[in-house]
Amino acid sequence: MAGTPLADSSSDFGSKGELNEMTNVQLQTRSGDNGKPFERLVKFIRVRSPEGARFVEFDFAIGDPSLFVELVMPQGAFEHFCRKNDVVHMTDEQMQAVDAEMEKWRYGEETLMAHNHDRATQ
Repeated sequence: MAGTPLADSSSDFGSKGELNEMTNVQLQTRSGDNGKPFERLVKFIRVRSPEGARFVEFDFAIGDPSLFVELVMPQGAFEHFCRKNDVVHMTDEQMQAVDAEMEKWRYGEETLMAHNHDRATQ
């Protein structure tokens, strides 16, 4: 219905003063069950571009190597990014686990495509 207020925000969420107070509070970001502040979480990278490439293509993860974003930066910016974030390179085991999970999402586990894909890589 046009012109009808949906809800009285002050009754649902407190007074406007309380809302402003909430927005001014610095929230401490936490990760999962470990309770570490965001700044203390390990930041992982995995470089995917060839060495010496003009742009560095890499995966960046915070706290969990399997949850990453793909980024691209010029070499200088990448080096600065790594220093600023105090990054750690993913281990071989972490990279294998990420790759296995990606294949599972791409091809499935008990599907014809999964079986055909396995055969093609052997």
